[in-house]
Amino acid sequence: MDLPTAQQPADRLEIRLSDPGEVAAALPQLLGFHPAESVVLVGLGGPSGGRVGLTVRGDLPPDGHEAPLARLLVRSLGSDGPAAALAVVVSEAPDDPGPDGEQATGCLPHRALVHELVLALAAAGIAARDVLLVRRGRWWSYDCPHACCAPAAGTPLPAGVSALAAAAVCTGQVVAADRAALAGRLDPPPGSGPGMRAACVRAATGRSARLREVGAPALAEESWAAVRRAVARSRPGTAGEGPLDDDELAGVGWALRDVRVRDRALQLALGADATAAEVLWTECARRVPAPLDAAPATLLAVSAWLRGDGAMAGIALDRALDADPGYTLALLLRKALDACLPPAGLRDLIGRAAEPAPAGGPPA
Repeated sequence: MDLPTAQQPADRLEIRLSDPGEVAAALPQLLGFHPAESVVLVGLGGPSGGRVGLTVRGDLPPDGHEAPLARLLVRSLGSDGPAAALAVVVSEAPDDPGPDGEQATGCLPHRALVHELVLALAAAGIAARDVLLVRRGRWWSYDCPHACCAPAAGTPLPAGVSALAAAAVCTGQVVAADRAALAGRLDPPPGSGPGMRAACVRAATGRSARLREVGAPALAEESWAAVRRAVARSRPGTAGEGPLDDDELAGVGWALRDVRVRDRALQLALGADATAAEVLWTECARRVPAPLDAAPATLLAVSAWLRGDGAMAGIALDRALDADPGYTLALLLRKALDACLPPAGLRDLIGRAAEPAPAGGPPA
């Protein structure tokens, strides 16, 4: 069973979708990638009941495992307090055969999962607005009695650019072909390994020498200054200066191993340099080897979650925990994000954790 990824539109965007097909067509923007063989719950609220809230996704479960996944998805969705929900099954599975064994007289697939989703939503006090199947560019309602909803029919997904797609373009969102393609954005550049590993050794040697010369508090300040320089180099419009080289990124990777430096870097997600910081964390997560990539990958998860990209936040946390399975901050964030902590809640936690930890402590 796959834990759900979660997505919530950025706090400043108010998107209302009035037609079920419009919501189905907007799933790539809500998730950050085109879902396949998935079940998605979209929370709905607001005065009109059409405001899109938290969205959670899971892989379609094997037969007999529908109820646990339905309960998990609904529990996650309920953390946002929606008034209603739209459930969408995305699958290329053929129709279930009818009683006579003929496909033509059958019904839409995955009805056992739909049944469990409706039960779980009812138990949570969340109204099921509709349950849809999306398949081959068309959508069906599981509860529709009309001929247009027959298994052989369906309604084409809306064409053109939706309000949500337009909003995604305005905020710079690029929708990935699938979740694997989204994760591929953190793959290291070809041939980058040997040079980066050598740079990390040089950075470690230099930090050891500076620690002996100036002590831990002064080294922490030097490390923070190096991070700030790298963030400034990552701001939009600075491409003319060229990309950060291996030695600069290795220095940032080692700097973030200091808990106090990392926690100061965490605050960048709340300020004017949030975009530049996310660019830097992405480059570090791509190019710095394990376990040094655990800290920037965790910071990337925070940045992604705060702007509403729950899929990338989950992928970045996977990277952090693959690099360092005991990395405390990543483990804590994993629990919070699996519980679908909204961006506003995470922003509040970061603000209240602004007091830095002592310099020179062990990685957390």
